[in-house]
Parts: sequence; C-alpha cells; structure tokens
Amino acid sequence: MAQVEIYTKAFCPYCARAMNLLASKDVAVEETDIGMNTAKRGEMIERAGGRTTVPQIFIDGTHVGGSDDLAALERAGKLDALLGR
Repeated sequence: MAQVEIYTKAFCPYCARAMNLLASKDVAVEETDIGMNTAKRGEMIERAGGRTTVPQIFIDGTHVGGSDDLAALERAGKLDALLGR
C-alpha cells in the first residue's frame, strides 16, 4: 500500500473532499494540519513547488496536487494504480 500524506486546515471543504475520497479507498493517510503551524506550512509550500492552497497531497513522496487533482486522477482511473491497488 502506498504512503499517502496530506496537508490540511480545519474547516476546509476541499480537504474534507480529498479525505473522503481517500477513506473510500480504505487508505491510511498521514494528515498534517498546517493551520497554526507555520513551519509545516513552509514545508508544504516547498514540497508542493510553491503551491499555497490546501489540501496538498503526496503519494509515495510524489506531489499529486490538491483535491481537484486527486478527483481527476480518480475519474481517469489512475488513482488506484498510484495507491498500489
């Protein structure tokens, strides 16, 4: 199973959408809330190539983007392969 990391903030509907999609796949997710953690926010921005919005999602260390990007991978039938399914 792939390692999935997601940077989120509280009350973020896009974060909830991404988390729900991943939960529907029975994927264990390492969630990092950047709301009050400027160091983790900086880490996210650096890892995500300058992107500042949440969520930012990484699968096996590879940046896949945000919630819309994750949903697009699912629609294209590519998400399961990335998750090692």
